[in-house]
Amino acid sequence: MQNIHTMFISDVHLGTPDCQAKLLSEALTQLAPKKLYLVGDIIDLAAMRKKAVLPQDQQLLIGQFWQMAKDGCEIIYIPGNHDAPMRKICGLKLGKLQIRRKAIHKTRDGRRFLVSHGDEFDGHVRIHPLMLLLGDQGHQLLLWLNRSYNKLRQWLNMPYRSLAAMIKQRFSTAQRYIEHFQQAACTEASRQSLDGYIGGHIHQAGFTHLKGTLYCNDGDWVEHCTALVETDNGTLQLLEWPTMKVISEPAALMQITADLVHT
Repeated sequence: MQNIHTMFISDVHLGTPDCQAKLLSEALTQLAPKKLYLVGDIIDLAAMRKKAVLPQDQQLLIGQFWQMAKDGCEIIYIPGNHDAPMRKICGLKLGKLQIRRKAIHKTRDGRRFLVSHGDEFDGHVRIHPLMLLLGDQGHQLLLWLNRSYNKLRQWLNMPYRSLAAMIKQRFSTAQRYIEHFQQAACTEASRQSLDGYIGGHIHQAGFTHLKGTLYCNDGDWVEHCTALVETDNGTLQLLEWPTMKVISEPAALMQITADLVHT
Protein backbone atom coordinates (compact mmCIF):
# COMPACT_ATOMS: atom_id res chain seq x y z
CA MET A 1 0.00 0.00 0.00
CA GLN A 2 1.22 3.50 -0.86
CA ASN A 3 1.66 6.16 1.80
CA ILE A 4 -1.62 7.69 2.94
CA HIS A 5 -1.89 11.46 2.58
CA THR A 6 -5.55 12.01 3.52
CA MET A 7 -8.09 9.85 5.34
CA PHE A 8 -11.87 10.32 5.45
CA ILE A 9 -13.97 8.65 8.15
CA SER A 10 -17.54 9.16 9.26
CA ASP A 11 -20.34 7.68 11.35
CA VAL A 12 -18.15 6.58 14.24
CA HIS A 13 -21.03 7.10 16.72
CA LEU A 14 -18.94 7.54 19.83
CA GLY A 15 -21.16 7.28 22.89
CA THR A 16 -23.02 4.18 21.68
CA PRO A 17 -22.32 0.46 22.18
CA ASP A 18 -22.05 -0.01 18.40
CA CYS A 19 -18.92 2.15 17.98
CA GLN A 20 -15.93 0.11 16.78
CA ALA A 21 -13.42 2.39 18.53
CA LYS A 22 -10.68 -0.21 18.94
CA LEU A 23 -10.64 -1.12 15.24
CA LEU A 24 -10.63 2.55 14.22
CA SER A 25 -7.78 3.30 16.60
CA GLU A 26 -5.75 0.49 15.04
CA ALA A 27 -6.46 1.84 11.55
CA LEU A 28 -5.44 5.39 12.45
CA THR A 29 -2.22 4.16 14.05
CA GLN A 30 -1.24 1.97 11.12
CA LEU A 31 -2.21 4.37 8.32
CA ALA A 32 -0.92 7.55 10.02
CA PRO A 33 -2.57 10.09 7.65
CA LYS A 34 -1.17 13.58 7.24
CA LYS A 35 -4.69 14.99 6.96
CA LEU A 36 -7.90 13.61 8.50
CA TYR A 37 -11.50 14.46 7.69
CA LEU A 38 -14.07 13.55 10.35
CA VAL A 39 -17.13 13.57 8.11
CA GLY A 40 -19.98 13.69 10.61
CA ASP A 41 -21.69 11.60 13.27
CA ILE A 42 -18.38 11.17 15.06
CA ILE A 43 -20.03 11.67 18.46
CA ASP A 44 -23.63 10.47 18.69
CA LEU A 45 -25.00 13.29 20.84
CA ALA A 46 -28.55 12.30 19.90
CA ALA A 47 -28.14 8.81 21.39
CA MET A 48 -26.20 10.10 24.39
CA ARG A 49 -29.20 12.20 25.47
CA LYS A 50 -31.00 8.93 26.18
CA LYS A 51 -28.09 6.82 27.40
CA ALA A 52 -24.37 7.60 27.20
CA VAL A 53 -21.99 4.71 26.61
CA LEU A 54 -18.34 5.75 26.64
CA PRO A 55 -16.08 2.80 27.55
CA GLN A 56 -12.31 3.08 27.81
CA ASP A 57 -11.60 2.25 24.15
CA GLN A 58 -13.83 5.15 23.06
CA GLN A 59 -12.21 7.54 25.53
CA LEU A 60 -8.79 6.51 24.23
CA LEU A 61 -9.92 7.16 20.64
CA ILE A 62 -10.95 10.72 21.51
CA GLY A 63 -7.53 11.22 23.09
CA GLN A 64 -5.91 9.81 19.96
CA PHE A 65 -7.64 12.43 17.79
CA TRP A 66 -6.24 15.19 20.01
CA GLN A 67 -2.77 13.66 19.98
CA MET A 68 -2.79 13.39 16.18
CA ALA A 69 -3.61 17.10 15.93
CA LYS A 70 -0.82 17.94 18.39
CA ASP A 71 1.60 15.87 16.32
CA GLY A 72 0.81 17.87 13.18
CA CYS A 73 -2.06 16.02 11.50
CA GLU A 74 -4.54 18.52 10.05
CA ILE A 75 -8.02 17.49 11.23
CA ILE A 76 -11.22 18.87 9.70
CA TYR A 77 -14.35 17.99 11.65
CA ILE A 78 -17.62 18.31 9.71
CA PRO A 79 -20.55 17.64 12.10
CA GLY A 80 -23.43 15.44 10.94
CA ASN A 81 -27.04 15.03 12.01
CA HIS A 82 -26.20 12.99 15.13
CA ASP A 83 -23.67 15.58 16.32
CA ALA A 84 -25.58 18.56 14.88
CA PRO A 85 -25.12 20.77 18.01
CA MET A 86 -21.45 21.00 17.01
CA ARG A 87 -22.55 22.97 13.95
CA LYS A 88 -23.08 25.96 16.23
CA ILE A 89 -19.30 26.30 16.56
CA CYS A 90 -18.39 25.83 12.90
CA GLY A 91 -15.44 28.10 12.11
CA LEU A 92 -13.68 27.29 15.38
CA LYS A 93 -9.96 26.46 15.08
CA LEU A 94 -7.91 24.81 17.80
CA GLY A 95 -4.37 24.39 16.50
CA LYS A 96 -4.52 21.81 13.71
CA LEU A 97 -8.19 21.01 14.42
CA GLN A 98 -10.93 23.01 12.76
CA ILE A 99 -14.71 22.58 12.68
CA ARG A 100 -16.47 23.32 9.39
CA ARG A 101 -19.95 22.84 7.93
CA LYS A 102 -18.51 21.48 4.67
CA ALA A 103 -15.26 21.61 2.74
CA ILE A 104 -13.74 21.51 -0.74
CA HIS A 105 -10.93 18.97 -0.85
CA LYS A 106 -8.32 19.16 -3.60
CA THR A 107 -6.61 15.85 -4.28
CA ARG A 108 -2.90 15.48 -5.04
CA ASP A 109 -3.72 15.05 -8.74
CA GLY A 110 -5.71 18.31 -8.89
CA ARG A 111 -9.33 17.17 -8.62
CA ARG A 112 -11.79 19.00 -6.37
CA PHE A 113 -14.41 17.28 -4.21
CA LEU A 114 -17.28 18.57 -2.12
CA VAL A 115 -17.02 17.04 1.37
CA SER A 116 -20.07 16.98 3.64
CA HIS A 117 -21.82 14.54 5.93
CA GLY A 118 -24.73 14.04 3.55
CA ASP A 119 -27.83 14.46 5.72
CA GLU A 120 -28.62 17.64 3.77
CA PHE A 121 -29.72 15.39 0.90
CA ASP A 122 -32.37 13.53 2.91
CA GLY A 123 -35.08 15.83 1.56
CA HIS A 124 -34.13 14.87 -2.00
CA VAL A 125 -34.44 11.12 -1.41
CA ARG A 126 -37.88 9.99 -2.66
CA ILE A 127 -38.72 7.23 -0.21
CA HIS A 128 -42.12 7.06 1.53
CA PRO A 129 -41.87 8.53 5.09
CA LEU A 130 -43.36 5.34 6.55
CA MET A 131 -40.61 3.31 4.89
CA LEU A 132 -38.00 5.68 6.35
CA LEU A 133 -39.50 5.24 9.84
CA LEU A 134 -39.61 1.48 9.49
CA GLY A 135 -36.09 1.58 8.11
CA ASP A 136 -34.82 3.51 11.14
CA GLN A 137 -36.46 1.09 13.59
CA GLY A 138 -35.19 -1.86 11.60
CA HIS A 139 -31.71 -0.38 11.54
CA GLN A 140 -31.60 -0.25 15.34
CA LEU A 141 -32.56 -3.92 15.48
CA LEU A 142 -29.95 -4.69 12.86
CA LEU A 143 -27.24 -2.98 14.92
CA TRP A 144 -28.24 -5.01 17.98
CA LEU A 145 -28.05 -8.23 15.95
CA ASN A 146 -24.70 -7.14 14.53
CA ARG A 147 -23.37 -6.48 18.04
CA SER A 148 -24.53 -9.83 19.36
CA TYR A 149 -23.24 -11.71 16.32
CA ASN A 150 -19.76 -10.22 16.67
CA LYS A 151 -19.61 -10.84 20.42
CA LEU A 152 -20.11 -14.51 19.58
CA ARG A 153 -17.42 -14.34 16.88
CA GLN A 154 -15.03 -12.67 19.33
CA TRP A 155 -15.73 -15.41 21.89
CA LEU A 156 -14.91 -17.98 19.18
CA ASN A 157 -11.71 -16.03 18.40
CA MET A 158 -13.00 -15.08 14.94
CA PRO A 159 -12.46 -11.66 13.28
CA TYR A 160 -15.11 -8.95 13.04
CA ARG A 161 -17.66 -9.41 10.24
CA SER A 162 -20.59 -7.16 9.39
CA LEU A 163 -23.84 -9.09 9.67
CA ALA A 164 -25.69 -5.81 9.09
CA ALA A 165 -24.03 -5.33 5.70
CA MET A 166 -24.92 -8.83 4.54
CA ILE A 167 -28.59 -8.34 5.45
CA LYS A 168 -29.00 -4.81 4.03
CA GLN A 169 -27.63 -5.83 0.62
CA ARG A 170 -30.68 -8.07 0.20
CA PHE A 171 -33.31 -5.32 0.61
CA SER A 172 -34.36 -3.44 -2.54
CA THR A 173 -35.71 -0.44 -0.55
CA ALA A 174 -32.28 0.15 0.96
CA GLN A 175 -30.70 -0.03 -2.49
CA ARG A 176 -33.18 2.50 -3.93
CA TYR A 177 -32.48 4.88 -1.05
CA ILE A 178 -28.74 4.63 -1.72
CA GLU A 179 -29.20 5.27 -5.46
CA HIS A 180 -31.32 8.38 -4.83
CA PHE A 181 -28.83 9.64 -2.27
CA GLN A 182 -25.94 9.21 -4.73
CA GLN A 183 -27.82 11.12 -7.42
CA ALA A 184 -28.59 14.03 -5.07
CA ALA A 185 -24.97 14.27 -3.89
CA CYS A 186 -23.54 14.17 -7.41
CA THR A 187 -26.08 16.75 -8.63
CA GLU A 188 -24.90 19.18 -5.92
CA ALA A 189 -21.21 18.59 -6.71
CA SER A 190 -21.90 19.13 -10.42
CA ARG A 191 -23.86 22.31 -9.66
CA GLN A 192 -20.73 23.67 -7.95
CA SER A 193 -18.58 22.65 -10.96
CA LEU A 194 -16.64 20.13 -8.86
CA ASP A 195 -15.22 16.78 -9.91
CA GLY A 196 -16.92 14.74 -7.24
CA TYR A 197 -18.48 14.27 -3.84
CA ILE A 198 -17.18 12.67 -0.63
CA GLY A 199 -19.48 11.93 2.30
CA GLY A 200 -20.93 9.40 4.71
CA HIS A 201 -24.34 9.31 6.44
CA ILE A 202 -25.86 6.23 4.75
CA HIS A 203 -23.38 3.65 6.13
CA GLN A 204 -22.64 2.30 2.66
CA ALA A 205 -19.11 2.74 1.33
CA GLY A 206 -18.52 2.79 -2.40
CA PHE A 207 -17.56 4.52 -5.63
CA THR A 208 -20.07 5.53 -8.31
CA HIS A 209 -19.66 7.58 -11.46
CA LEU A 210 -22.73 9.59 -12.45
CA LYS A 211 -22.71 11.89 -15.50
CA GLY A 212 -19.10 13.00 -15.15
CA THR A 213 -19.15 13.24 -11.34
CA LEU A 214 -17.38 10.80 -9.03
CA TYR A 215 -19.30 9.81 -5.88
CA CYS A 216 -17.29 8.48 -2.93
CA ASN A 217 -18.74 7.30 0.37
CA ASP A 218 -16.39 6.46 3.23
CA GLY A 219 -18.85 4.14 5.00
CA ASP A 220 -18.99 3.89 8.79
CA TRP A 221 -17.41 2.48 11.98
CA VAL A 222 -20.39 0.73 13.53
CA GLU A 223 -21.24 -1.84 10.85
CA HIS A 224 -18.72 -1.97 8.02
CA CYS A 225 -15.51 -0.42 9.43
CA THR A 226 -14.39 1.32 6.25
CA ALA A 227 -12.42 4.45 5.41
CA LEU A 228 -11.74 6.41 2.25
CA VAL A 229 -8.09 7.30 1.77
CA GLU A 230 -6.08 9.31 -0.71
CA THR A 231 -2.56 8.14 -1.45
CA ASP A 232 0.38 10.46 -2.07
CA ASN A 233 -0.25 10.32 -5.84
CA GLY A 234 -3.94 11.25 -5.57
CA THR A 235 -5.44 7.77 -5.96
CA LEU A 236 -8.60 7.22 -3.92
CA GLN A 237 -9.11 3.89 -2.17
CA LEU A 238 -11.63 2.33 0.18
CA LEU A 239 -10.13 0.29 3.01
CA GLU A 240 -12.04 -2.30 5.01
CA TRP A 241 -10.86 -3.06 8.53
CA PRO A 242 -9.54 -5.38 9.94
CA THR A 243 -9.21 -7.43 6.72
CA MET A 244 -7.26 -4.60 5.04
CA LYS A 245 -9.23 -5.26 1.86
CA VAL A 246 -8.52 -2.45 -0.62
CA ILE A 247 -11.02 -1.22 -3.21
CA SER A 248 -9.30 1.24 -5.53
CA GLU A 249 -11.06 3.92 -7.50
CA PRO A 250 -11.77 2.17 -10.84
CA ALA A 251 -9.16 3.02 -13.48
CA ALA A 252 -11.83 4.07 -15.95
CA LEU A 253 -13.24 6.58 -13.48
CA MET A 254 -9.78 7.95 -12.74
CA GLN A 255 -9.15 8.54 -16.45
CA ILE A 256 -12.50 10.23 -17.00
CA THR A 257 -12.07 12.61 -14.06
CA ALA A 258 -8.43 13.27 -14.98
CA ASP A 259 -9.54 14.24 -18.50
CA LEU A 260 -12.13 16.61 -17.01
CA VAL A 261 -9.48 18.28 -14.83
CA HIS A 262 -7.06 18.89 -17.69
CA THR A 263 -9.52 20.08 -20.36
